[in-house]
Amino acid sequence: MNLGSTLYRKTMLAIAGNPTVKKLSLKYGRRLAGRFVASDHLQGALQEVASLNRLGISATIDALGEGIRHLDEARTYRDEYLKLLDAIADTGVNANVSLKPTQMGLALDADACYHHIQAIVSRAQERGNFVRIDMEDSSCTQATIDMTIRLHREGLTNVGTVLQAYLHRTEGDATDLLDRQIRLRLVKGAYREPANIAFQRKEEIIANFRKIIRLHLDRGAYTAIASHDEAIVGWVKQYAREHGIPKDQFEFQMLYGLRMKDQARLAKEGYRVRCYVPYGTMWYPYYTRRLAEKPANLWLVVRHLLR
Repeated sequence: MNLGSTLYRKTMLAIAGNPTVKKLSLKYGRRLAGRFVASDHLQGALQEVASLNRLGISATIDALGEGIRHLDEARTYRDEYLKLLDAIADTGVNANVSLKPTQMGLALDADACYHHIQAIVSRAQERGNFVRIDMEDSSCTQATIDMTIRLHREGLTNVGTVLQAYLHRTEGDATDLLDRQIRLRLVKGAYREPANIAFQRKEEIIANFRKIIRLHLDRGAYTAIASHDEAIVGWVKQYAREHGIPKDQFEFQMLYGLRMKDQARLAKEGYRVRCYVPYGTMWYPYYTRRLAEKPANLWLVVRHLLR
């Protein structure tokens, strides 16, 4: 990232971490978060997904929650995901699910976390669905990868994870996981990480992002490219055309509330598009990361509030 964007991101995350700011935001900020969060409740999220489906856009639904303090919370989230998978099957919407390991108790009890996720992936397999284990900060990277590999070894191949282009280790992880036929979502990365483990300059991150996307496409692996960067989207489209890669070999993934017209346009052009649709009352951490990504997201929220 360049100096300006890095400073903006650090400043926004520092402000968001202030207890007073967080308290006021939780009290008054739900209307602002509505730009990025579909609903407080499952039913509202499903209605939003149905609307997206009518535009030719599929979805990944995320019941928001992370960094829990008690294992009872993890069990509650596990049950919410079981309910979510049943609701997707019953309503027939075109959607799969994403979840965070810390939401399932990774920082409290790794074994309990694994069994919560195993139960969710098993239900998804019964329902003909797919689970994406989201990638959080670097303290969770290896545990998340190990968990995904273990699930595959147990026959639960309807699960994948996420790789972040800003980490130095990602190219090696991508090669290993491709060899294991594990499906990946490829992203730039949204957490603060030190220079010894992560690229800091925007140019380096973009170069590595393209490298791991190209690695997937060249090997014929189904590729999920999560980016709102117009240059990345354009580059993928051009690379696919030049190398005879069919449109059904990859999908663009974007966030609910961002570039919605562009998502609809890409779908109309015949590309696969998947919208990440979060719901729930635990929206604050997710919301602050969206604001910290770039100033344009902050102005989107301000305009949304003024309207």
